[in-house]
Amino acid sequence: MKHKVIAALLLSSLFSLLAGGVAHAYPGMQQTTKPMESTVDLINVLPKTFPIEPVTFNDVDGKTIDFSQFKGRIIMVNMWATWCPPCVRELPAIERLATKFKAEDFVLLPISIDAEGKQQVQPFLSSLGMPNFNSYYDQPQSLGDVFPLDTIPATFILDQQGQLIAFVRSYVDWDDAKAVSLIQGFIDKGSKKPN
Repeated sequence: MKHKVIAALLLSSLFSLLAGGVAHAYPGMQQTTKPMESTVDLINVLPKTFPIEPVTFNDVDGKTIDFSQFKGRIIMVNMWATWCPPCVRELPAIERLATKFKAEDFVLLPISIDAEGKQQVQPFLSSLGMPNFNSYYDQPQSLGDVFPLDTIPATFILDQQGQLIAFVRSYVDWDDAKAVSLIQGFIDKGSKKPN
């Protein structure tokens, strides 16, 4: 049921984007009608948080984990696959983006949906010159229960409480300074909330 609600929310936002030609601004800001200047403008910031059910995926060692283990930090979930050229194009930039924030404030979770998991992905990453890139795995695509996985790359950003606050289902240039500002804004907003 929650998957259908989030899918409807994402589709509604996508239609708004297509109709208006502009991604949603930060909550409380007026939408503008100026043309998109950056792929970061494609990111939809939700007007209110959306709870995400705990769904498991695996780390490189096969250990089962879920988003609750990263609470207290902004979580950037990037769904990708080796057979998706825009996904592969994003990988170096999202890796660089993660280095711009303190580990206690931000965590990057690139999650591969490749059918063969680590056996397929690790050699592929080595061939790209990224043998130390820390990918996670969702071979059965269990995360499809909370995120629509029909389009990748797809990035879902969760707040410090593990609730969805933003998403994009397209390639984004994560090297863009606007991406750093966006993530820093989420970090700052969360640090101002009372515990």
